[in-house]
Amino acid sequence: MARDLPFIDAHVHLWDLDRIAYPWLTPPFADDGPNGSVEPIARTYLLDDYLADAEGWDVRGIVHVDAGADGAAALAETQWLQGMADSRGMPNAIIAFAPLDDPDAEALLEAHAAHPNVRGIRHIVNWHADPRRTYSPRDVTLDDAWARGFGLLGKYGLSFDLQAYPGQFAGLARLIARHPETQIIINHAGMAVPGEWEQWRAGMAALAALPNVATKLSGMGFTHRPWSLDQARGYILEAIELFGADRAMFASDFPTDKLFGSFAQHLDAYAEITADFTQTERRGLWARNANRIYRLGLDV
Repeated sequence: MARDLPFIDAHVHLWDLDRIAYPWLTPPFADDGPNGSVEPIARTYLLDDYLADAEGWDVRGIVHVDAGADGAAALAETQWLQGMADSRGMPNAIIAFAPLDDPDAEALLEAHAAHPNVRGIRHIVNWHADPRRTYSPRDVTLDDAWARGFGLLGKYGLSFDLQAYPGQFAGLARLIARHPETQIIINHAGMAVPGEWEQWRAGMAALAALPNVATKLSGMGFTHRPWSLDQARGYILEAIELFGADRAMFASDFPTDKLFGSFAQHLDAYAEITADFTQTERRGLWARNANRIYRLGLDV
């Protein structure tokens, strides 16, 4: 299994609820949102908590992805994480938050980029016609202001973590094609919605045709609850087939994916699904691709 391989976890969240406000982790909690109730994970989760969950895996590095802090605290989150990296050696990369449609987005991008471990930006843009699935009231990726903000990423050497729904991918592919200088990393295997597989397949194919786009393989429970090994198998294998084993990477998405199963349940499933891949492919999926794409410079 993959526990004998080096692992760079390409998607981790940490939060100190006594330090920074996270609106989505603040009561009241409800079951009708895109993730269901998040009450089970609404407690401080620090590096040692993550390492305890990951016990038994050879974690060589982690990529911390914007954890949904209050927008006004975006830079404070980066400063906190950089201090942690300076003292503990992790996180090895920081993907910070910036609202790309904000007229003042460039100042925040510049401030984030001044921190040595910052590699990119995430601005969650999931929009869906189903109010139980959508994260936002409208599709901001259609706005000229958002496209302008996106266009600034290359100026500061920043990648972009793309969390959107497949129905948005065709338009996003056209925008991304105009910015080959910006590395794009799709979050959670493209978040396929049950009953919309053809839309996912077409959207992922459009993005996979662009050489500067890669995908993470994580978040099985975001759109399929409960998820199963059999359901995940086709999902993961098709994503890898579309992007190739050199542009895909496994990630835990912890602690968010705790809502859908244990660390072992997720990662052991991914390992079983890809057990017959070559050693080179497996080492890429578990560590080397994340190391290259996030520019970590680790020995894996």
